[in-house]
Amino acid sequence: MSAATTSLDAPEVSIARDLARRALFISPIFLLVGVAMDGVGGLISSGLALALVAFNFFLGAKIISRAIAISLNTLYGAVLFGYLIRLGLMAVAVLIVRNADWFATVPFAITLLITHLGLLIWETKHVSLSLAFPGVMPAKPSTDNFQE
Repeated sequence: MSAATTSLDAPEVSIARDLARRALFISPIFLLVGVAMDGVGGLISSGLALALVAFNFFLGAKIISRAIAISLNTLYGAVLFGYLIRLGLMAVAVLIVRNADWFATVPFAITLLITHLGLLIWETKHVSLSLAFPGVMPAKPSTDNFQE
Protein backbone atom coordinates (compact mmCIF):
# COMPACT_ATOMS: atom_id res chain seq x y z
CA MET A 1 0.00 0.00 0.00
CA SER A 2 1.44 3.40 -0.96
CA ALA A 3 1.80 6.37 1.39
CA ALA A 4 -0.90 8.28 -0.52
CA THR A 5 -3.39 5.46 -0.06
CA THR A 6 -2.49 5.10 3.59
CA SER A 7 -2.84 8.85 4.05
CA LEU A 8 -6.33 8.86 2.51
CA ASP A 9 -7.47 5.95 4.65
CA ALA A 10 -6.01 7.38 7.87
CA PRO A 11 -8.44 7.77 10.79
CA GLU A 12 -7.68 11.48 11.13
CA VAL A 13 -8.55 12.06 7.47
CA SER A 14 -11.86 10.21 7.88
CA ILE A 15 -12.61 12.37 10.93
CA ALA A 16 -11.79 15.54 8.95
CA ARG A 17 -14.03 14.30 6.13
CA ASP A 18 -16.83 13.73 8.65
CA LEU A 19 -16.28 17.21 10.11
CA ALA A 20 -16.54 18.73 6.62
CA ARG A 21 -19.75 16.79 5.99
CA ARG A 22 -21.21 18.15 9.22
CA ALA A 23 -20.06 21.66 8.24
CA LEU A 24 -22.03 21.31 5.00
CA PHE A 25 -25.04 20.20 7.01
CA ILE A 26 -25.01 23.30 9.24
CA SER A 27 -23.73 25.78 6.65
CA PRO A 28 -27.20 27.05 5.59
CA ILE A 29 -27.80 28.25 9.16
CA PHE A 30 -24.58 30.27 9.23
CA LEU A 31 -25.09 31.58 5.71
CA LEU A 32 -28.59 32.79 6.65
CA VAL A 33 -27.22 34.42 9.80
CA GLY A 34 -24.56 36.11 7.65
CA VAL A 35 -27.21 37.42 5.25
CA ALA A 36 -29.36 38.63 8.15
CA MET A 37 -26.44 40.44 9.76
CA ASP A 38 -24.82 42.07 6.74
CA GLY A 39 -26.51 41.13 3.49
CA VAL A 40 -24.47 39.68 0.66
CA GLY A 41 -21.20 40.64 2.36
CA GLY A 42 -22.24 38.65 5.43
CA LEU A 43 -23.14 35.69 3.23
CA ILE A 44 -19.76 35.71 1.49
CA SER A 45 -17.91 36.27 4.77
CA SER A 46 -19.70 33.37 6.46
CA GLY A 47 -19.00 31.20 3.43
CA LEU A 48 -15.32 32.11 3.60
CA ALA A 49 -15.22 31.23 7.30
CA LEU A 50 -16.86 27.84 6.60
CA ALA A 51 -14.33 27.12 3.85
CA LEU A 52 -11.44 28.08 6.14
CA VAL A 53 -12.72 25.78 8.89
CA ALA A 54 -13.01 22.80 6.53
CA PHE A 55 -9.59 23.56 5.01
CA ASN A 56 -8.06 23.84 8.48
CA PHE A 57 -9.42 20.45 9.57
CA PHE A 58 -8.32 18.75 6.33
CA LEU A 59 -4.85 20.28 6.38
CA GLY A 60 -4.37 19.31 10.03
CA ALA A 61 -5.44 15.74 9.30
CA LYS A 62 -3.12 15.46 6.30
CA ILE A 63 -0.19 16.82 8.31
CA ILE A 64 -0.81 14.27 11.07
CA SER A 65 -1.28 11.32 8.69
CA ARG A 66 1.93 12.14 6.81
CA ALA A 67 4.00 12.79 9.93
CA ILE A 68 2.96 9.63 11.81
CA ALA A 69 4.24 7.55 8.88
CA ILE A 70 7.72 8.98 9.49
CA SER A 71 8.19 8.87 13.27
CA LEU A 72 6.70 9.86 16.58
CA ASN A 73 9.09 12.81 16.96
CA THR A 74 8.13 14.01 13.49
CA LEU A 75 4.49 13.81 14.55
CA TYR A 76 5.17 16.01 17.60
CA GLY A 77 6.92 18.64 15.51
CA ALA A 78 4.37 18.48 12.72
CA VAL A 79 1.44 18.94 15.10
CA LEU A 80 3.05 21.94 16.82
CA PHE A 81 4.40 23.68 13.74
CA GLY A 82 1.43 22.58 11.62
CA TYR A 83 -0.88 24.33 14.08
CA LEU A 84 1.18 27.50 13.89
CA ILE A 85 1.30 27.37 10.10
CA ARG A 86 -2.46 26.73 9.81
CA LEU A 87 -3.16 29.58 12.24
CA GLY A 88 -0.87 31.80 10.15
CA LEU A 89 -2.63 30.79 6.93
CA MET A 90 -6.00 31.75 8.40
CA ALA A 91 -4.58 35.07 9.58
CA VAL A 92 -3.15 35.75 6.11
CA ALA A 93 -6.52 34.92 4.53
CA VAL A 94 -8.22 37.45 6.81
CA LEU A 95 -5.55 40.09 6.19
CA ILE A 96 -6.01 39.70 2.45
CA VAL A 97 -9.77 40.28 2.52
CA ARG A 98 -10.28 42.49 5.58
CA ASN A 99 -10.33 45.74 3.61
CA ALA A 100 -12.59 44.45 0.85
CA ASP A 101 -15.96 46.17 0.58
CA TRP A 102 -17.86 42.88 0.87
CA PHE A 103 -16.05 41.57 3.96
CA ALA A 104 -18.16 41.59 7.13
CA THR A 105 -16.07 40.98 10.24
CA VAL A 106 -18.84 40.03 12.68
CA PRO A 107 -20.53 37.26 10.63
CA PHE A 108 -17.08 35.96 9.66
CA ALA A 109 -15.84 35.84 13.27
CA ILE A 110 -19.05 34.30 14.62
CA THR A 111 -19.06 31.61 11.94
CA LEU A 112 -15.35 30.87 12.32
CA LEU A 113 -15.43 30.55 16.11
CA ILE A 114 -18.71 28.70 16.50
CA THR A 115 -18.05 26.22 13.70
CA HIS A 116 -14.50 25.45 14.82
CA LEU A 117 -15.54 24.72 18.39
CA GLY A 118 -19.04 23.45 17.67
CA LEU A 119 -17.96 20.94 15.04
CA LEU A 120 -15.23 19.57 17.29
CA ILE A 121 -17.68 19.16 20.17
CA TRP A 122 -20.27 17.58 17.85
CA GLU A 123 -17.67 15.22 16.40
CA THR A 124 -16.62 13.89 19.82
CA LYS A 125 -19.89 11.95 19.91
CA HIS A 126 -18.99 10.20 16.66
CA VAL A 127 -15.31 9.36 17.11
CA SER A 128 -14.55 5.77 17.98
CA LEU A 129 -12.26 5.26 20.95
CA SER A 130 -11.54 1.72 19.87
CA LEU A 131 -8.50 0.32 18.12
CA ALA A 132 -10.86 -1.97 16.23
CA PHE A 133 -12.52 1.02 14.52
CA PRO A 134 -10.14 4.02 14.61
CA GLY A 135 -11.63 7.25 13.36
CA VAL A 136 -15.35 7.70 12.95
CA MET A 137 -17.55 5.11 14.67
CA PRO A 138 -19.22 2.69 12.30
CA ALA A 139 -22.97 3.00 11.98
CA LYS A 140 -24.91 0.88 14.44
CA PRO A 141 -26.83 -1.96 12.80
CA SER A 142 -30.55 -1.52 12.76
CA THR A 143 -32.43 -3.63 15.29
CA ASP A 144 -35.74 -3.20 13.48
CA ASN A 145 -35.11 -6.15 11.14
CA PHE A 146 -33.94 -8.56 13.82
CA GLN A 147 -35.28 -12.04 13.21
CA GLU A 148 -34.97 -15.06 15.45
